[in-house]
Amino acid sequence: MAPVTRLRLTPDSGHLFILTRREGLAARVGHDLRIEATRWYAQVTHNPSDLSASTISATIEPDSLKTREGTGGAGPLTDRDRAEIDANIRRVLGSSPLTFTSTRIVPDGANGTIEGELALNGVTRPVRLEVTSDDGVHYRTRATVVQSEYGIRPYRAFLGALKLRDQIEVQIEADLDRAERIGPAPGGAPE
Repeated sequence: MAPVTRLRLTPDSGHLFILTRREGLAARVGHDLRIEATRWYAQVTHNPSDLSASTISATIEPDSLKTREGTGGAGPLTDRDRAEIDANIRRVLGSSPLTFTSTRIVPDGANGTIEGELALNGVTRPVRLEVTSDDGVHYRTRATVVQSEYGIRPYRAFLGALKLRDQIEVQIEADLDRAERIGPAPGGAPE
C-alpha cells in the first residue's frame, strides 16, 4: 500500500483560474475573462489507497487575482482594462482570503467529485468540484460558483446593458509530483 502523505500545492505545482462570461444587450463590447490567482495554497492529505479518505483545504489571496486574458469584445483587452478589472476585483472581494475545506471526496477511478465549503465575502456555502485525472498525479478540477449566493452583485456597465453572468467557473490544474511534501500524515500509513 502506498503511504498517506501530506502535500502543499502552490502556483509552483498548479494553476488556479476563474473564468467569467458576459451577457446583456451590449455583451459584444465586453470580454470573457480568464483571471489567475497568483498567491494560493492547498494542503492535501493524499491517501492513494483510498482516495475517499483524502482531505483538501485551500486558501486564495483575493488581491492576487490578475486578469490574464479577455476574449471577444469590440477591441482587444488593454493593460489599462486589465488594471481596471483587477482594481474592481479587489474592491468587490476586499482583503479576506477565500477558503475551501473538503467535507467529502467521492472517487470514480482517478476521477470523481470533491464536496466542500467555500467561504467567500463573509458567506460560507457548499460547493462541488468535478475532478478528472488521466494518471492519478495530474488533476484538473472545475466548479461553478454563483456570485449572488455570496452576496456579490455581478459587474454591470452601460446601465446594465453589459454585465457578467452570475455563474463563474473555477478551474484548477494540479501536479502532485511538483507538490511540496510536508511529510507523512499522522500515523504515517493508511488506516
